[in-house]
Amino acid sequence: MTAPRDDGIERQFSEVRRQLAEAEELVGTDDVVGTAGDGAVRVGVRGEFSFNSVTIDPRVVDPSETELLEDLILAALRDAVARLADRRRAALGAALGGILGGILGGAEAPRPDPGPPAVE
Repeated sequence: MTAPRDDGIERQFSEVRRQLAEAEELVGTDDVVGTAGDGAVRVGVRGEFSFNSVTIDPRVVDPSETELLEDLILAALRDAVARLADRRRAALGAALGGILGGILGGAEAPRPDPGPPAVE
């Protein structure tokens, strides 16, 4: 026989699973743009780390500077991944914070600071 309190906890955990699935779905469809070289190189990435575009300003393309271009692309990729990771942490933290606060009987847990706004 299950005590009524156990039923309430099970419902709360079901809600946690549902909200986490929603947060993952939302973040999975998020598109962000990473930049490098003051925007000279831009890389688009979707929430599941699927890179979908690379844009290079023609002014930075010099055949003798391919190493610089490679570095800029790598920096833009890293920037895009960092932005996406920040969004994932914020979305999942918000979902967990609200639910865990309710389960533990207190106020909502503090929401993570997503950092400075994305600059494109």
